[in-house]
Amino acid sequence: SAMDHQPKFFENLSGTGKAIGVLTSGGDAQGMNAAVRAVVRMGIYVKAKVYFIYEGYQGMVDGGDNIVEVSWESVSSILQVGGTVIGSARCKSFRTREGRLQAACNLVKRGITNLCVIGGDGSLTGANLFREEWSGLLEELAKKGKIDQEAVKKYAYLNIVGMVGSIDNDFCGTDMTIGTDSALHRIIEVVDAIMTTAQSHQRTFVLEVMGRHCGYLALVSALACGADWVFIPEYPPEEGWEDIMCVKLSENRARKKRLNIIIVAEGAIDCHNKPITSEKVKELVVQRLGFDTRVTILGHVQRGGTPSAFDRILASRMGVEAVLALLEGTPATPACVVSLSGNQSVRLPLMECVQMTQQVQKAMDEGRFIEAVRLRGRSFENNLNTYKLLSQKKPDAELPKSNFNVAVLNVGAPAAGMNAAVRAAVRVGITEGHKMFAVIDGFEGFAKGKIKEITWGDVGGWTGQGGSILGTKRTLPAKYLEKIADQMRTNNINALMVIGGFEAYLGLLELSAAREKYDEFCVPMVMVPATVSNNVPGSDFSIGADTALNTITDTCDRIKQSASGTKRRVFIIETMGGYCGYLANMGALAAGADAAYIFEEQFDIRELQANVEHLTEKMKTSIQRGLVLRNENCNENYTTDFIYQLYSEEGKGVFDCRKNVLGHMQQGGAPSPFDRNFGTKISAKAMQWISKKLVETYRKGRVFANTDDSVCLLGMRRRTLLFQPVAELKNETDFVHRIPKEQWWLKLRPLMKILAKYKTSYDVSDSGQLEHVAMHSPKEAETGTI
Repeated sequence: SAMDHQPKFFENLSGTGKAIGVLTSGGDAQGMNAAVRAVVRMGIYVKAKVYFIYEGYQGMVDGGDNIVEVSWESVSSILQVGGTVIGSARCKSFRTREGRLQAACNLVKRGITNLCVIGGDGSLTGANLFREEWSGLLEELAKKGKIDQEAVKKYAYLNIVGMVGSIDNDFCGTDMTIGTDSALHRIIEVVDAIMTTAQSHQRTFVLEVMGRHCGYLALVSALACGADWVFIPEYPPEEGWEDIMCVKLSENRARKKRLNIIIVAEGAIDCHNKPITSEKVKELVVQRLGFDTRVTILGHVQRGGTPSAFDRILASRMGVEAVLALLEGTPATPACVVSLSGNQSVRLPLMECVQMTQQVQKAMDEGRFIEAVRLRGRSFENNLNTYKLLSQKKPDAELPKSNFNVAVLNVGAPAAGMNAAVRAAVRVGITEGHKMFAVIDGFEGFAKGKIKEITWGDVGGWTGQGGSILGTKRTLPAKYLEKIADQMRTNNINALMVIGGFEAYLGLLELSAAREKYDEFCVPMVMVPATVSNNVPGSDFSIGADTALNTITDTCDRIKQSASGTKRRVFIIETMGGYCGYLANMGALAAGADAAYIFEEQFDIRELQANVEHLTEKMKTSIQRGLVLRNENCNENYTTDFIYQLYSEEGKGVFDCRKNVLGHMQQGGAPSPFDRNFGTKISAKAMQWISKKLVETYRKGRVFANTDDSVCLLGMRRRTLLFQPVAELKNETDFVHRIPKEQWWLKLRPLMKILAKYKTSYDVSDSGQLEHVAMHSPKEAETGTI
């Protein structure tokens, strides 16, 4: 693990004398600019020259003003812009050897032998061919007298690193491509808007989303909005699907559901490889059921708009990693792509990924659909399985009867995505044959007996709702143990699922400690982390944190914009998070802040002074805005007011200051696609664990569980979802400050500083190992990475 080896820092990885060209190619995607910005700034940071190549490969072939050396300020204020500011074009001439010869000539003249290509698989395949032909192209240029032999020697090989920018998420080897999360944001905004009008009139909406060859956007948006039916190219419906779908839609109407949503990927097909179009689906519903049906085709809206927080952070991390990969490249290393696995950056050989991506298409063309889904990777397969589990209610006669009762409750502050988690828990529980109970108002409500059975239909439409529908309180169970035990007995509760933040974790510790005294608590209990602060030990992410980050990022964008046209201005912004600096740190990375003050990294007056001077220097250039984030509890004496006053005083004559406390808006709002999806999948998995534990601990007519491993927290750790006994997490917890002792995101701290022009040391020991694209076995899909 990362702990075992000595960190290696890249001070010795100087890029002096190296020249890096960066281009965006193929379809544009939100977040490409964040990647360009990171490549430029990291390149300059390691003393390389960096060049923009405008208009993709076309600009490389045309040369001239299309290839320009850039400075630090060139990428200022592009982080929040969608699309790509350096342009993208389809280029026929680069497909010919003549075109590539011209491109090579243009690069060599500027000494560029390192290319960072941000685009889809076509663009990356082109780059790889270029690399393989490189020495031949140089020889030919020398023969024609366009370059001398010296240049042939000096620029003997070309290094290529790719990043995948594509809203379809259709590239094998990475969990997420740049732009996918933002495209989901656009789709979900539309679905949420449609839902209100469809509720008013009993309507059926058929929504067509992008994805000619890949159903990822359709599948995840169906999961995130609880759609009634989804059509994707990888999983065509079985023969006779028309009848099954119509029966389902009419049953929903009979249950008083006023709205049906059907999502169609533009490349959807039936099992005979014939297209299923949104029009065809609409006609079917109208003819057979006579329902009022509308078609909405989202089209290029999905590519548009500002990038989400997730895409900005992903692209920034990838951009920095890409520069490191270029610096370490040798003639022997294959062209690689920087990709994301869980929340780790990894490097994979470009051609392995491309071949795997082509295998998916081949499997689909040949009708081997199960294989196609498997080749898409674990995250895709898990999405599909979860969707299947949650969308179809089996008739009661077909459901197993477990005779177990399971209660679900929310504890702590509200977090967006909690309701999606409750919905998934209830529906999976019912599918597994349990009777599900909802507890209102957390442990306090539990003690008062606010508990009732909750059915499949009760949780319809919950995925898109913010806050906590069940109601939530911060109260801990210790002072109500007697009463909660009574309620557990009265309602014969055999298992507990708690969705919440740090209080939920403390609550489970208290309940398991009370097992000696009360047999009622000797049942399986599981916790799913949900809190905007992201401060729960045992999980890299909590439900709700992504939504809060988007709120912070959007607000910072607006705040920066509010001052455009005025004189130079610095904003001091206070974020939530208790003592946990996650929101301040990641918000700073996503919003392009100059500094982020957090509790985990102690700072003193000298540091504040240095930051002010640093900003003053920056403001003397063309940069007009400064942004400083401060976590609410980072320091009891250096308050937000103090920092505001300090900056105001020291900045006199250069910039003026404003402050904003973001407050509770960070807990509100509709959950982001990430939180809906994460909440749904993690909660479904937790409920399956409960079922397994119930069977294991059922003896002589009753459930009896009293071991540590029957009280667990389900968390995302690096690349996998893990069940961890809460007793074991005690050692990892700083209870005074309510944070984990070790937090993965602190490793990204230097990244923010580098992108804000500070000198810092950056541990690169975690990056840089070239891995291979793994074909996972079908069994692995069950162990559940996200």
